[in-house]
Amino acid sequence: MSDAPSTELALIEQEGEPARADAPLRGDVFTFGDAESVLDRRELSAYFEVWHNGRWYEPPLPMGRLAQVFNVSPYHRSAVALRVNLLVQQMVATRWLSGDDFERFALDFVQMGNAYLENVPNLSGRIAAAKHSPAVHTRAGVAADTFWFVNMGLGQEHQFAPGRVFHLMQPDVAQEIYGLPEWLSALQSALLSENATLFRRRYYLNGNHAGFILYINEQLFDQETVDSISAKMRDSKGAGNFKNLLIYAPGGKKDGVQILPIGSITAHDEFTAVKGISRDDMLAAHRTPPPLIGIIPQNSGGFGKVSEALDTFYLTEIIPIIRRMLRMNDWFGVPLLSFRDWTCADGRLIQQDGTIVPAASAGGARRA
Repeated sequence: MSDAPSTELALIEQEGEPARADAPLRGDVFTFGDAESVLDRRELSAYFEVWHNGRWYEPPLPMGRLAQVFNVSPYHRSAVALRVNLLVQQMVATRWLSGDDFERFALDFVQMGNAYLENVPNLSGRIAAAKHSPAVHTRAGVAADTFWFVNMGLGQEHQFAPGRVFHLMQPDVAQEIYGLPEWLSALQSALLSENATLFRRRYYLNGNHAGFILYINEQLFDQETVDSISAKMRDSKGAGNFKNLLIYAPGGKKDGVQILPIGSITAHDEFTAVKGISRDDMLAAHRTPPPLIGIIPQNSGGFGKVSEALDTFYLTEIIPIIRRMLRMNDWFGVPLLSFRDWTCADGRLIQQDGTIVPAASAGGARRA
């Protein structure tokens, strides 16, 4: 038998060289790549130029990927859901636009940065209903004022009639065909938070909690005892982790049995710090007050009154979204969409155009 470790022989055989008994052990030194900036990512190379296939333009970022990261973090989803819920709460449904179509439209706009409504005409050619078209499958056509519904998974390709699709987007500084979500700058932080969580879950699921080397140099141990200890160590993995192990060595010497830790997950992983920093990045990108999405304060002072934070958030974040969405009324030519006035905690009213009515003039109205 060779004295070389089995892992070394496996590496040699994997490289295509025959394993020899007298083969010297070779040292290997390598380095990991540096952290990549978002501007150097090959996946984002198309961001600088939107290309087309002759029929429709491809979005600067894959819409399917943006849809997948909707559940990347509870903070991200909660921040998106908060905006959508406030919009749905204040929205007034009409005979042209249902609450269900509006909710899907609002979710697409906040999460994807693009939202679409199709003008479905009646027999006389006037609008009968405005129906939501999923942003993940809707593409802007090369021809003027045309759009396509594309689902490559099912092989579906449908071109909407010209002038039938209303497109609302969050503006992008690099191109004017598609929008990009405002929270995109926090995507790397959200993925970091997800990776930290998955790493910790794998640590608990794979059973490798015995992250140490059991070093035995005591001569009193026979092979049968060593085999028994090895079997117990293997049984500590999987279900029923953190099992205790007793080694009885009568007459043994000091340090005959030693436990040498390989690494400390609590010292080097910095799980709490990673989760906290990534959470703050996501909240900053969404500009969402922490108490509105269920974050527990870590200081004795807390976050202040939730009602005041909600009123400020509605005025600074929801009203601008409402004003963008109200553009559809001019596009469709009918009062398709409207919103109720928001009643603040101090009795003031915030109208859908952002006008603030003092409490004395509000007449004691209650929040809808």
